[in-house]
This record gives sequence, structure tokens and C-alpha cells, in this order.
Amino acid sequence: MQQLIDKKTFPPVLRSFLWVLLILISVTLMGPRVSRAADKVNLIIWGLESGEETKDQDAQIAEFEKRNPGVKVSALSMGAGAMNPQKLMTAIVGEVPPDLVRQDRFTVGDWASRGAFRSLNDFLDEDARGGDPKAIKQSDYVPATWSEVLYEGKTYGIPQDTDDRVLYYNKTMFRKAGLDPEKPPQTWSELISDAKKLTKRNAVGGFEQIGFIPTYGEGWLYLWSWQAGGELLSPDGRTCTLANPGTEYALKSIVDWWDALGGVDNINAFSGSFHGQEQDPLMTGKLAMEVGGDGIINSIARYHPEVDFGVCPVPVPDDRFNQVGKFKGQPKFLTWSGGAAWVIPQGAAHARAAWKFIQWMNSPEAALIGNKAQSEYVHGKGRLFVPNFSANRRATEAVFAKYKATLPPKFLKAKQTAQDLLPYTKFRPVTFVGQRLWDEHVRAVDQSIRHVKTPHDALLYGQQHVQTELDTVYNREAHPVLPMKPLVTVIVIIALIGFSVLGFMIAKWMRGQRRATRAEAWAGFGFVMPWIIGFLVFTVGPIIASLILSFCDYDVLHPARWAGVSNYVALATVDRVFIIKSIGNALYLALFSIPLGMMTSLAMAMLLNTKVKGQQFYRTAFYMPSIIPVIATVVLWAWILNGDPNRGLLNGFWQSSITPWSHISPPGWLSVPAWTKPSLILIGLWGAGGGMILWLAGLQSIPSTLYEAASLDGANAVAQFRHITLPMLSPYIFFNLIMGTIGALQTFETAYVLGNTGGGQTTGPDDSLLVPVIYLFNNAFQYFKMGYASALAWILFIIILGLTLGQLKMAPRWVHYETEDK
Repeated sequence: MQQLIDKKTFPPVLRSFLWVLLILISVTLMGPRVSRAADKVNLIIWGLESGEETKDQDAQIAEFEKRNPGVKVSALSMGAGAMNPQKLMTAIVGEVPPDLVRQDRFTVGDWASRGAFRSLNDFLDEDARGGDPKAIKQSDYVPATWSEVLYEGKTYGIPQDTDDRVLYYNKTMFRKAGLDPEKPPQTWSELISDAKKLTKRNAVGGFEQIGFIPTYGEGWLYLWSWQAGGELLSPDGRTCTLANPGTEYALKSIVDWWDALGGVDNINAFSGSFHGQEQDPLMTGKLAMEVGGDGIINSIARYHPEVDFGVCPVPVPDDRFNQVGKFKGQPKFLTWSGGAAWVIPQGAAHARAAWKFIQWMNSPEAALIGNKAQSEYVHGKGRLFVPNFSANRRATEAVFAKYKATLPPKFLKAKQTAQDLLPYTKFRPVTFVGQRLWDEHVRAVDQSIRHVKTPHDALLYGQQHVQTELDTVYNREAHPVLPMKPLVTVIVIIALIGFSVLGFMIAKWMRGQRRATRAEAWAGFGFVMPWIIGFLVFTVGPIIASLILSFCDYDVLHPARWAGVSNYVALATVDRVFIIKSIGNALYLALFSIPLGMMTSLAMAMLLNTKVKGQQFYRTAFYMPSIIPVIATVVLWAWILNGDPNRGLLNGFWQSSITPWSHISPPGWLSVPAWTKPSLILIGLWGAGGGMILWLAGLQSIPSTLYEAASLDGANAVAQFRHITLPMLSPYIFFNLIMGTIGALQTFETAYVLGNTGGGQTTGPDDSLLVPVIYLFNNAFQYFKMGYASALAWILFIIILGLTLGQLKMAPRWVHYETEDK
């Protein structure tokens, strides 16, 4: 090798490069051999959290590695587990998926329908034939949990844990309201009657405490609908039945409850101050009754074991409780369950090792080891330990047999109540439109309780959108698969022709130049070529791909299918309300945020243009907020605008300084539709210092002689500002107007963070923060409608281009440039 790369054959720089290349090739070739020699499997698992409170998981993984010395477990979070993890989708498409994922169970069907997860039936068949004591058996699992991982007759996940929804109530608050704490409500009529008695208001009409909030916690419409006999999908999964009589009756009841307790805006302004964990309103005496999973029991044990609480089945319709009409012979109480499941993505490198891990983690032995480690940790902190449910009933029985005697009576009764309800749990529909169905049911509730639409109309509207999704997928085969290879070939040929023409034009130009000029030109082309290649590959390429995909039905995980203009037709028909709403919200922001932002920035610049002492400090102080990361700014303002006067800085000032003389309660900045967009505008003003730099440069470019001449003519400060400053700053006004309009239509981060109202919704109350980019993002990364999202992106581009061209057309009428001919 040394003889091949000698000093005479290669210059020093090239020789060094070849040595580096040879070393890299050697390492690459030896890598697999070293790995095979070690025979060590690196089992990559996503969706597992780590920290002080995961001692059970850590102990179980350590024991697995001990029993399987050839396996090393790499447990990562990676944001996986829900319906919108872009990392997982990218990993699967890139053929580098993790070996195992702990996935939210109700999303398994959606992913499975797209071919993202492998069927586990082959492993289950092996377990059924063998005698492994850790074999996975369907009969060992809570029926609802297993049904939730089935899709089209195949099993795509193994349930890991479970819980069910029960009603928690604060017995102390019951006593103070004159209610018997041993007789919690059992029917809907009793629930709302007790809730009214448990609600207290302050002197200005605000809430001090509230008895019940119908959709707070886990009180989603799904639960009330099932109790009323409603179903959201037909048995074959092809028809959305969201607007069925049972669901409509449940939603009407929810609307009546909200109205009876004070109205959605007042309640949301109060509940905006609620927090989880140690600040859960049930524990702090702000909320008397709450629907939640049995995990709340663990939070009470950790943070407030002294709280006198009770647990009972979630109240049901009076007819169901009394077993009359269509409910005769049906279970008196009904609830719903959730939890996670283990899934193996398609293309996983170590599926067999992943299956062994599932067998171990779901076994009673692993459950006992994990709970032992967690209990020792919790007891070491001086806290009460409460075990969790496993989807495997044998594991749950083994754990509770060991720890049952250690639980105080109120905790034992709570756990027993939740466990007794497991046979009567429903589960969310297993469907590829699960996320859309969820979002539409949340939107229907929001629109109904705000009286934007009647319950029937709101449910029917959501049903139509879900049905459109179902029909699109079931009719997908009618669209031809987009021939990617010929299409790419055509694009490459066109690109080569374009480069050839460009090269010919450059060569023709070169022939007429001097030798030195040609050398400089070639050097210039060489330096700029990396940028040109990057621009073509990473900018022009995606733009062309987006244009093509906008005419396709494409979900990333399946081949694109040519759908013609159907995406654009859907934007103009089925989804026109969403489009109008989102663009309307963006234009509202532009209409108010642009002038307010320009006035604030200009005011700062004019103050700093007065040559005052400490000018450098003020410039830094005004500019600093504009360079703070957007997410940090939003989190800060979310605290400032918190609806609770005891927590929110702004509402705290309002409550102490404005309310006493005006008798007006502080607004619900982030929980009331009328205040959400003003909140966004207010946050935008925080970064006005960024524009201040441009205004300051503009002010300092105005000749002082103009002001001197105006003063001699008797013009006061206002006249000088109107007739000199503004005309001379018109180019800066024009620039900020264009950039502000584009920025308003591209609003995303702030609205996304502030608009996250839970349950997968990121659009704020009554879609008041639904802006075009959020709608685009949801369609692309929650519903996997990449073709539709591409069409929406092009519509947004056309709107921005139209507004920009319109402003450019109008500019000559009012924009004055210093170099213009007079």
C-alpha cells in the first residue's frame, strides 16, 4: 500500500486524501465483521420515557438484558407513541425503523392500515404451539385492550397497560355543600344536580370552585355517547355514524350541563388556571368531580395522600341506570379504556428479539420485578406506592395479590372500583381515520357548547368530513399509481437539456472573452456550483415534487396515486369552511398585527433617535426580546396570560387594580375565542425590537436639512412627521407591509403552541387559532394527506403571491424613493 501511494505518484494533498479514504473503507468493511463477531443485538425501542419515576421499567430492562446477554436494549423516547410522530414515519420510510415501539393503542389501526407495522400473528402462532410460560395468549388480556390492536382480522400490537375512566370526587367539598359523600351521583340528572350545589362564585361573578366540568379530564363525548347507546362507526368501519341519535342526545345533554353551570367562556376562563400533578384542581379544592383514568390515584398518593376522595363509576343516563327502554338487559354502568401497546414496525432489524422483549415485559414475573423496584424507590421518598394495571390480567392479579394489603382503604377501594369496571369498557374505533374522527368529535363539542352550531349540525358536519376520508381511502384503487421512474426520468432529461443549453450559452460567451476573464469565470462558476446544486436539489426539487403531489393521493407510506384536481376540488367544496376560517384568522392577524407592530417599532426607533444618554443600553434592551427563541417566548407569555389571577401576571394585575372599580373580571386570554387572536398580536409586539433596527436606519438616513427648512417655514413636530418623516420612510413601510403580510399568512409556532387545547387539537377554542399553516401541518402529519397538504401549500402560495403583486402594483402611488426623478 505504501508503494502504491508514494510521493512521486501523488502530490501531498491528494496523497493525504487517499489515505483518509482507504481508512474509511477499511472501517466500513470491518464494521459488520466486528458486529458479527461480538454477536450483540442492539434492540432499539422508541416510546419509553426515562427518569426518576421509571425505576420499574429500568429494573425490567436490566433483568431482560441479564437473562439475554446477547441483547443490549436502547430505550428512547423520540416523541414516538402518538398519531403524529414525524420521526417514526421518517424512519419507516427511510427503512431504518426502531425494533419496537410503545404506541398509543387507539392509533395502531391507523398505522397498520398504511403498512407501517408488521402483523404479529406468526409470533402468536408460534407461542400457541410451544410451551413457553411467557407465551402471549389473547385469553390473558382484558378483551377491550386486545380488540383495540386488531385490524382486518390481524393482530398488530400486544397491549401493554390499561386503565378505565371513573368519577373522582372530593368528599370534603361534598360535606361543605351539604351532600352525603358516601352517595356520589349515579345518573346524569344526579350529576348535574350535585354539580350545581358544589359550585361557588365570588363577589364579581367569577368562580371560586366548580362542581363539574363535563369535558374536562377524560370526559370526552366518546364516553357519554357510548353510555347513551351511540356508536361512531358502523361495524364494518366503512360508514361514519357520528350524527346518530345516541351521540346527539349525549351532546345535547353536555350543552345543557355547560349552560347550567355558567357557560363555556366563564368556565374555560376559570379552568384555564388548572394544572396537573400536584396542582390538580380536584386535590386543590377547585373542582369537586372529575372524570379520569385510574392514574389519578397515583397522583393523589404522590402529592396529596391526605385528600379525602372517593371513586365511583361515571354516572350514566337515567334510562340506562333504571334499565328501561333500549337499555333493558344492558350493563348498568359503562366506561372506556385506553393505554399503550407494543408494536414492531415493518422492516425492523431484530423482530425476534423484540418479540422476546414483549413476552418478558408483559409477564407476571416482570410485573412483580418492576413494581418491587418502583415501590422501593417510592417508599425511599416517603411516599405511598400504588401499583398500576397491566393489560395482562395475570400480571395485574399477581401484583395486586402482593400489594393489596399495603394500600390504605380509600386507595384500595378506588383501585378495586376501577378494576371491577374493566369488563364493561369500550374502546375507541379501530380505523385509519381514528385521528380525524377524534378531532371532529372534539370540534363538534366545542361548536355546540359555544352555540356556534346545533348539536345535530355540528355532528353532521364532522360526520361528512370523516366519511369523505373513508370514501377516499376505500376508493383509492380507482386512481392509477403514479409512475415515479418514468416521471423522474423525464424530469432528469429536462434538467439535463436545461443544463446543456445553459452550458452552451456559457461556452459561447466564453469564446468571446480573454483568457484571464475565462479563468476567473470558471473559478467563479466552480465556487458557486455547490450552492446551485444545493438549491436545485433541496429547493427546486421539493417545489416540483410538491406541485406533482398536489394532484395525487399520497400518504408517504404508500405509492402516490394520480387523483387529478380532486384535492383542489375538496379545498373549494368539502373543506371550504376550514379554508375560509383559516385564511380569515390569518388576515385578522395581518390587519391588526402589522400596523400595531410597525407603530411600536417606529416609536422605539424615534425614541432611540433622540441621542439620549444610555442609548446603547436602550437599543440592546429593546432588541433583546426579538432574538429570544419563539418557543421560549410563547411559554413565557402563556404564563403571563394564564387565566388564573393567582398565576397569570396580567390577570393578577387586572384582578387587583381594574376589577375593584370596574367590576369586570379578567379575560380568558387563551380560552375564549374573542381573546385568542388579540393574545397572539400582543405576543407579536414583544418582538417589535427586531423591526426597530430598520426604522432606526431609515430615520438616520433622512437629511437633517429637510427638518431645518420645515422649521424655518413654521412647521411643528406633527407637521414635520406627517410631511417629511412618513414620506421619507415610505420604502421602509412598504417593505414591512410586504414582509408582515407574508409572515401573518405563514403564522405557525405561536398559534400551534397556544392553540393546543388537548385531545390532539391545535386550533384553539372554536378554531380561533386555525391558520393556513397549522391546517396544512395537521393534514400532512396527523392525517397523512401529503397530496392534499401540497395542494393547500400551493393555494397559500398563490394567495401570498397575489397579495404581494397587488402591493407592488399600488406602491408607486405612495412609496417615495430618494433617487426618483422629480
